[in-house]
Amino acid sequence: MQNSEEKVVPVIMVGGPTKGDSIQAYFIQYSTLKPLFPLAGQPTVHHPISACKRIPNLAQIFLIGFYEERELALYVSSISNELKVPIRYLKEDKPHGSAGGLYYFRDVIMEDAPSHIFLLNCDVCCTFPLRDMLVIDSLLAVEHKRYGGMGTVLVIKVSAESANQFGELVADPITNELLHYIEKPETFVSDLINCGVYVFTPDIFTAIQDVSAHREDREHPSRSDQNLPIPLHLEPDLKGIKLREYT
Repeated sequence: MQNSEEKVVPVIMVGGPTKGDSIQAYFIQYSTLKPLFPLAGQPTVHHPISACKRIPNLAQIFLIGFYEERELALYVSSISNELKVPIRYLKEDKPHGSAGGLYYFRDVIMEDAPSHIFLLNCDVCCTFPLRDMLVIDSLLAVEHKRYGGMGTVLVIKVSAESANQFGELVADPITNELLHYIEKPETFVSDLINCGVYVFTPDIFTAIQDVSAHREDREHPSRSDQNLPIPLHLEPDLKGIKLREYT
């Protein structure tokens, strides 16, 4: 179980303006940003933020994206005061991908020395069983060390007809260990899809660094750069990171 003094830090990826993105053009048409677009009477990002507020031992909440700070400053200040939770927006110098963005701000994220780090996409809307995921991941701590895992991913089962619209996962039927992931496959792979909600131990940063270094060695043998010049996404780039599914 998680120690009552151990801190938890959620990170919510909010993205940013992308050239040629038809969805982004839709939000621009309505003069709003994707994370601030109204959904069920609240800005889209309000839903994961509110869910994170209920996490025990919450230290602070980070939003990571590449919108200009002034575009989100008013909302961040308002929701932080409303929920009485420290919320900070961290602006990327360029899109780094979900894993890359997490790693880019690793020193800031680890300021409170959290035992666990949640990672959520801002456009995910669900019941957010974050407390349950945290309990399960804490209980699996011993097993994580045994099989080399470091986190839990939220998945849901959907119909075979609609599965290819999402990232599909294959898990070990006994251990629930994530074995394979493919983003929007042309042919059916699995009826389990990625919900874009993860919980990790801080070991995730070492794993990201290792994957990045491997890619750099393969693609640019003469260059070694610890600042992740190539965008990295949790899936499919980090196939070597072992996760467990939570349904």
